[in-house]
Amino acid sequence: MAGFSANDSEQIDRRTSRSICDAVGERLQQSLRPEPRLPTHLEQLLNELQKRERDTH
Repeated sequence: MAGFSANDSEQIDRRTSRSICDAVGERLQQSLRPEPRLPTHLEQLLNELQKRERDTH
């Protein structure tokens, strides 16, 4: 398969390019969105920390 050069590919206008970039950005944000909850182990550790803080006050 031959590589693309500027002469081989069609040029796209700025509006189409922007739309493609926006769509890719939206999909990346969706796939990289942090988990809504912490992993169970971290949640347990935070709960223990909060308990210890309450006990010291």
